[in-house]
Amino acid sequence: MLATITKMIRSFGMFWWDFIVGEDVTIAIAVVLGLAGVAALHAAKVTAWWALPVIWVLGLGLSLARATKKH
Repeated sequence: MLATITKMIRSFGMFWWDFIVGEDVTIAIAVVLGLAGVAALHAAKVTAWWALPVIWVLGLGLSLARATKKH
């Protein structure tokens, strides 16, 4: 019984890991850092609409550089 519950909890966690992170951790980290950066800028009363797209583009560039370097 305990093994079944443990397996279900692990499967649920792995589903969310695959759903949120997917195949590239770089993009997931860029999104988290981008949201944290926008929140910090907003708390400092700075207009922050531009920060998330900039961080997203940088994260995408890093991800593409890593992907093309492997092949």
